[in-house]
Amino acid sequence: MAHKLIALRDQLASSLHDNTKPWTSVLAKVERKTGVDRLYIFIGCTALISLWLVFGYCAQLVCNTVGFLYPAYVSIHAIESKQKDDDTKWLTYWVVYALFSIAEYFADFIVRWFPLYWLAKFGFMVWLMIPSQFNGSLFLYNRIVKPYFLKHHQAIDNTLNKVKDSATRLLEKNE
Repeated sequence: MAHKLIALRDQLASSLHDNTKPWTSVLAKVERKTGVDRLYIFIGCTALISLWLVFGYCAQLVCNTVGFLYPAYVSIHAIESKQKDDDTKWLTYWVVYALFSIAEYFADFIVRWFPLYWLAKFGFMVWLMIPSQFNGSLFLYNRIVKPYFLKHHQAIDNTLNKVKDSATRLLEKNE
């Protein structure tokens, strides 16, 4: 167990020093000004955000902002880049995010009774967007969404075509 924690710490420290990541320059500036290692800065910020999400004001706003703003920002970068891989990654994130949002809407009356809900949702959102092999959106898409889609897409397509045809006929009739 200790070996796994050390490996996780080393992977996290490596990611915090990776110059391709958007947070590296910010952490480097804070590290230079404070003299505190960026790993400890990250852990401290994580603890502070966690406490805020449990006890703080506007926890829902903080959680939903993190789950939306950063992914929206990097999605725009992905759209503007020449690579296809980043487009696919962020489209996958938005598909899983949308499905989660719909499920959350219907479960809202239950989750209000869960005292750590915003912290759990925040962790879930971070897992969905984490830039590593443990990316949650890719995991959930490949394990749940894609198999369901492949199994049912023909029936859904047929239903959508019928609705489209009915709407077209209705609009033509009313003209």
